[in-house]
This record gives sequence, C-alpha cells and structure tokens, in this order.
Amino acid sequence: MNTLDQRIVSCLVANARSSYAEIGKVVGLSAPAVKRRVDRLLETGVLRGFTAVVDPEALGWGTEAFVEVHCRGNISPARIRARLEPLPEVVAAYTVSGAADAIVHLRAADIHHLEDALERLRGLEIVDRTESTVVLSRLLERPPSPDR
Repeated sequence: MNTLDQRIVSCLVANARSSYAEIGKVVGLSAPAVKRRVDRLLETGVLRGFTAVVDPEALGWGTEAFVEVHCRGNISPARIRARLEPLPEVVAAYTVSGAADAIVHLRAADIHHLEDALERLRGLEIVDRTESTVVLSRLLERPPSPDR
C-alpha cells in the first residue's frame, strides 16, 4: 500500500459514502482510477468491506462490559471462539497475554440482560472463572486509519 492508497483509505474511513469522484478530487486522481485502487485494496484485504456504524443504544443494546475469561486447562483460540460465537451478546473477543486467556466484549439491553449473558458465559465448560468490568461511559472510539 503506497501513500496514495493510504490517502484513499483515509477518505473512506472519514466517510465511506464518498463517491470515487469526491475521493479523486482529494487525492488527485480520476474516479475510474480511484475505483481501480479501491477494488485492488478490497482484493488484497486492506479494505474488508463497507458497513454502517450504528449506535448500539439506538438498537436497545446500551449496556456493555469487558470480561476477562480464565479457561480450564489449555484451550485453543479456535475452541474459545467456537464456544463464544453462539452467544449473541458477544460483540468481540480477543486472546490476550497476562493471567486471562481472553477478553470478551459484551453488549446487552440492560444490567439484568448483562447478568444473564455473564451467567451463560460462566456456564461454558471451558470457563473456569471470569472478571467483569462494566462500561460507564465511552471516552473514545475510532476506526483504524493510516493517518495514525
């Protein structure tokens, strides 16, 4: 990915609805040239797609928590993922260094729904114990960008 591609990606991060012509004006290319580059960025996996960014609270999922998951024994990341995928409240999960095996990001409608989701998470046969942190307010959230 060269500097021109980075500038195109930055334009898309700022506004994924920008037309190829609008991006072309910013980066100094024609609309067809921008389209070719965007197609190449999609083919190579630099761009993984375009999506709507939705306010979770508007969908009724305003309560969130981060949960440290400590597993029983030596569990592979693939097995952890397979057990977490069926839980609709799990919006992201990561293997991590440190004492925990994974960190899970949960979203729920309210604190009672969150408690129910935590009970189901703790009930998985791979889970030994969890430590939860409920989010009080979101200070910063931004997508990755080549500008950073």
